[in-house]
Order: sequence, then structure tokens, then C-alpha cells
Amino acid sequence: MQELLAIIAKGLVDDPDSVSVEADAPTEDGTTVYHIHVAESDMGRIIGKQGRIAKAIRTIARSAAIRSDEKIMVEID
Repeated sequence: MQELLAIIAKGLVDDPDSVSVEADAPTEDGTTVYHIHVAESDMGRIIGKQGRIAKAIRTIARSAAIRSDEKIMVEID
């Protein structure tokens, strides 16, 4: 999942070397939280107008997680 999120994020930003994806340990209910870190100047590109790109990234990630029976959340930092 980390690789998928990194590939998506690197394709959207101007500085792909600054992209990193970290995963927290699963919570009590089994949800894993993934944090996408990008350069400050690329924040707008990752979030998009009215959060549309961020919402699309979360939708793709949830779809991939369902296939592997995972519960996930994606946060953009």
C-alpha cells in the first residue's frame, strides 16, 4: 500500500524526491493510518481544488485495501 501511495503522489508533485509515505501501527479496530509527506510547495497539488485530488487518492487506496481485507485511512501531512 505504501508503494501505491508513493507512486500516485510522486506523479502529482513537482519534487518527487521529497515524497515519503509512512504507516502507523494498526489501531485496536485494525485500521492502519498512512501519512503522505510532500514538500510545502507541492501541498496544493496533492490536495487539489476543494480537496478533490486528496479524496480521489483516498478512494483509490480504500479500493486497494478492500481487495486485501485491510482497513486504512490516508492523511496528507
